[in-house]
Amino acid sequence: MFKVRGRKPAGLLVLVLILSTLLAACGGGTSGSATGENTNNGSGQQSEGNTTGNTELSGTIEIDGSSTVHPMTEAIAEEFGAVHKDVRVPIGTGGTGAGFKRFATGETVITNASRPIKDSEAEDAKANGVEFLEVLVAYDGLSVVVNPANDFVDKLTVDELKKIYEPNSTVKTWADVREGWPAEEIKIYSPGTDHGTFDYFTEAINGEAQVSRNDSQITFSADTNAVVQGVAGDKASIGYFGFSFYEENQDKLKLVPIDNGTATVSPSTETIKDNSYSPLSRPLFIYVSKKEMERPEVSAFLDFYLDNAGSLAGEVGFVPLQDEQYEEEKAKLAQ
Repeated sequence: MFKVRGRKPAGLLVLVLILSTLLAACGGGTSGSATGENTNNGSGQQSEGNTTGNTELSGTIEIDGSSTVHPMTEAIAEEFGAVHKDVRVPIGTGGTGAGFKRFATGETVITNASRPIKDSEAEDAKANGVEFLEVLVAYDGLSVVVNPANDFVDKLTVDELKKIYEPNSTVKTWADVREGWPAEEIKIYSPGTDHGTFDYFTEAINGEAQVSRNDSQITFSADTNAVVQGVAGDKASIGYFGFSFYEENQDKLKLVPIDNGTATVSPSTETIKDNSYSPLSRPLFIYVSKKEMERPEVSAFLDFYLDNAGSLAGEVGFVPLQDEQYEEEKAKLAQ
């Protein structure tokens, strides 16, 4: 209801009353659940309509799993929280395997995964009555780089990368990596041990996540930009990080093609998507409980995730899917 303070011209007062009447007529008899608008339930809180409207949601969406996928899900959760402030989305980084264990017992709503679920893990979930959907959210690829002044590294094999980064490595100079290369002391840079990229690289190259050399020749950094700066500022250096960081800094880095035993491939949007940049590219997933999807806040979060994954994937070092692929994943959830 409009409140008219002081004296107003008669014509204006009539107009105000007409508008008030029209607005009341338009608002009467409508249902928030039918239109996506919010309605007041008498307690001062709004009851929600559909999840695409400006609704009041609440609750907790427990997530765990891959530390590699964590930055993307965390970015999505932060953006979602700005819209739905009463929904809590705690996200653990226990790792893909540990995440599937919790997910299979119903402890979590969603689990991040840097690999597809194993048959044994799916059987555990089934035994506990947990039905789920697999949702593809992005592609991941790591770039191995050296300093632009390095004129001898034309490529590296997977075995040579392992020689450099494996535990108890005896590599001290580039000559130790390949015969004929200069005996220059190699300076090694790596993302920090709590970084998902570190988990991914060590598992792909050394055969086990979190397993790496740890001596005076390697520098770990939680800030990927510090790895970029380290390689860019040292002629004898080598480092690795997400593909997007190379794209942003390619003017001061030299990309190293990787010989995987079948082909020598450089990372690119195309080779990461088709997995020919192996073993340093892979699809990334989230898995969601079908039962939990019945909760409106979970359904809204999943829609929000797929609506925004394409724009946020690159910000956290991943290659986004095509728009139509995200639509296919949304259709899968809708079914």
